[in-house]
Amino acid sequence: MDIKLPIAIIGAGPVGLAAACHLIARGLTPLIFEAGPSAGASIENWAHVRMFSPWGFNIDKQAASLLTAQGWVAPAGDDYPTGRELLDEYVYPLAALPSVNRYLCLNTEVLAVTRFGQDVMKTKNRATASFLLRVRTPEGEKDVLASAVIDASGTFRSPNWMGAHGIPALGEKDLAERITYGIPEVLRSERQRYANRRVMVVGSGHSAFNVLLDLTRLALQEPGTKIFWVIRGASLDRILGGGANDELEERGKLGQRIRQLLSDGGIELFTNIAIDRIVATDNGVVVEAGDQALPVVDEVVVATGFRPKLELLSELRLALDSVTQSPIHLAPLIDPNEHSCGTVRPHGAVELAHPDEGIFIVGMKSYGRAPTFLLLTGYEQVRSVVAALAGDWDAAKRVELVLPETGVCSPQFDDSDCREPSCCTDAAKAAEAVPTSTSTSTRSGCS
Repeated sequence: MDIKLPIAIIGAGPVGLAAACHLIARGLTPLIFEAGPSAGASIENWAHVRMFSPWGFNIDKQAASLLTAQGWVAPAGDDYPTGRELLDEYVYPLAALPSVNRYLCLNTEVLAVTRFGQDVMKTKNRATASFLLRVRTPEGEKDVLASAVIDASGTFRSPNWMGAHGIPALGEKDLAERITYGIPEVLRSERQRYANRRVMVVGSGHSAFNVLLDLTRLALQEPGTKIFWVIRGASLDRILGGGANDELEERGKLGQRIRQLLSDGGIELFTNIAIDRIVATDNGVVVEAGDQALPVVDEVVVATGFRPKLELLSELRLALDSVTQSPIHLAPLIDPNEHSCGTVRPHGAVELAHPDEGIFIVGMKSYGRAPTFLLLTGYEQVRSVVAALAGDWDAAKRVELVLPETGVCSPQFDDSDCREPSCCTDAAKAAEAVPTSTSTSTRSGCS
């Protein structure tokens, strides 16, 4: 491995920029690739949404230190920002810092990552080979070398399907013009699409909650708006969260608001729905689950979460869990089949390591298909990962984060399953096997 090469960061969202700040603080050189035209480009898609975590949970300490040195004043820690405020008051100022901006490559999409002179089958000299990133720029494709890679590209561009089998429902692709994925801007730019229309929301997470809340506000102004909510589960108890027991107050309130709207009759709920088909009729579209046909609607909003896009890493040797598609040592902490509480223990380089040394998947993408990710988790991840890349394994293994409890667990689990060390048994064992290689670098720009 050429120690003079930079450390590549894929994605200039909050976590990717935080990684760059930690690298800079340790005298290492980042090279940040962002596919969009600006830092935090994916956040533009949900800029209208208010976050349920306050500013104090959304700002990385090292990033704040660099910003403060340039005269930046942090927002009040207990205020809750929208996506737009997160961009305007934190992400954009951070990306504009001279110490960060000089390494930021916008409109540059990473198409693939491999090791120089190696495909995934080759072992000889693999550990010393540099990483090679194939990138698409406005001037065309080119190859860039790096000593390590931190993939913070997120999952926003790869939403889950509405189909219950993990693949598109029959007809889902053909009726794409009737379907929106994520959190549409119901009250502003997309108002006409949903006003006085029959709208079905599919999904049971906080994204679905936000869509339902916006639609009910729209219905107050446009009484012809009808709202249907479809979930796969049978019970709302865990879906609607821990309420007053949630240590993130707004997260708890979100579920309580939905419960009240259901009680008031503003939303018609359908449970135990495993969607397998969507068909067009003269009167609208019909979602089907087996022999059950749901009411005819005009629009469908699919808020069923996201999945990691792993194709660009297919020539690397990764250790991914077969269920969550997260790093294998992280999976026991976040697999909703095993770990029922929303709270996740802090983790870092040890749990995120792969057989190919020097590649780390961080941020939302590190969770694979599992939910409950917080920005604060991503910041702790990159703090630890950068410490490991700098050879400081004491700092890499040290926990410097306490995450808030959600206040809810599935009935078959005791509350302690979120907090006891037994959750981390596999990850703890892995710590003994993690190498302690060092990495240094010199400046390298985007050209």
